[in-house]
Amino acid sequence: MAPRSKPRILIADDEEDIRSSLRMILEYEGMSLVEAANGKEALERVAADNPDAVILDIKMPRMDGLEALAKIKEIDADLPVVMVSGHGTIATAIEATRLGAFDFMEKPLERDRVLLVLRNALERNRLQLENRELKLSYEEKFRMVGESPQLRKIHEAIARAAPTKASVLITGESGTGKELVARAIHKNSTRAEDPFIRVNCAAIPEELIESELFGHIKGSFTGATRDQTGKFVQADGGTIFLDEIGDMSMKTQSKVLRVLQDGEVEPVGAAKAVTVDVRVIAATNKDLPIEIDAGSFREDLYFRLNVVPIQMPPLRERREDIDALVAYFAESFVAENGFKAKEFGKDALASLRELPWRGNVRELRNAVERLIIMTAGDTIGADDIPAGLGLAMSADEAPSLDGSLVVPVAGKTLQDFKDHAERAYLVQKLEENGWNVAATAKAIETPRSNLYKKLDTYGISRDSD
Repeated sequence: MAPRSKPRILIADDEEDIRSSLRMILEYEGMSLVEAANGKEALERVAADNPDAVILDIKMPRMDGLEALAKIKEIDADLPVVMVSGHGTIATAIEATRLGAFDFMEKPLERDRVLLVLRNALERNRLQLENRELKLSYEEKFRMVGESPQLRKIHEAIARAAPTKASVLITGESGTGKELVARAIHKNSTRAEDPFIRVNCAAIPEELIESELFGHIKGSFTGATRDQTGKFVQADGGTIFLDEIGDMSMKTQSKVLRVLQDGEVEPVGAAKAVTVDVRVIAATNKDLPIEIDAGSFREDLYFRLNVVPIQMPPLRERREDIDALVAYFAESFVAENGFKAKEFGKDALASLRELPWRGNVRELRNAVERLIIMTAGDTIGADDIPAGLGLAMSADEAPSLDGSLVVPVAGKTLQDFKDHAERAYLVQKLEENGWNVAATAKAIETPRSNLYKKLDTYGISRDSD
């Protein structure tokens, strides 16, 4: 709901002189007024006029102020109500506060006091409205879109897992929405009002991950200039989401295992452990049983994490969700960036449904945004979809002679083959250079601007590739 240009204040008092005095003060300050002469009328005005704040006298006919306050709170629990009394007592003020009054003023009313209390009440109301809108926006941002049977199974798994304290292991390809599942589990759990802390284990350097997860004491190592609270302690009472846990070192894995077993965290350099109550949700795109066989992941940690396993399906296995996802991403991007809305034609949607989507939902989102930006007309057609979009690197792949570069060996046309090959080459070179565009451009002897154009054309990004 957009804020009003003028705050609307309800004055409920049986004395006309009081209402008239307040009307003069508040209208001069640019507020609009609604009036009521008794408690029953005040309730009617709250329901009909949706005020931003209420000034409510305690002594009124037909229904006194305290009774009216209780009923107003039943209508709108967040509406700030300022109680007024000519015979105020501490007991009355306490009772008004217990019933949810924002503040309490005694007659005769002083102009500065009235304005201060009302401004505070309106500011609190604004912040509450803003917080509700942010929460709705946040929930919308992390909503899972689609009605496919595969997605319904995921929702069922979330419903079963959320109320428990069990650890959850979410597996699946990159870009399938593993974080959305983790957030949905937290949101529907008894810990929903407590912190949700996300840690990308692959993005934190090995020498820093223990400090990030468990914290450290000042002076415990070079550069530790102050105490640092670790992510597990930050998540105390709530949920910690360990994304890409398959990239965690064996040493750090042993410490995570201790948290799961004993509920204890030992900050780097600390003399004693800290007790925490944290639910652990982990995710990985790796096959952890294979990693266990290779000696790079602890089997005991795997069994501790894998109490509730959830396998995310790739987008190519739930193609019936693509139309809904395209509409959702398009609407979100247009709203967030002020773009003119564009329609995806039936031929474009049909083409998008047929693509393999190696980068899954994340790649689809990037593709939708790029098509909205780059398409000149109001309708996006199949001809607007660039070559290389959503290309899979599985069935049509073959290793090169040196066993490193993966080159596609099939395609409908020669141009398809060239596009596949160039994309695969660029991804490999970017990986070799740590996804540093400048270093990669220098290595393959092409201008950096040209490389950026190629990345855009083929939809290459570090997240999806």
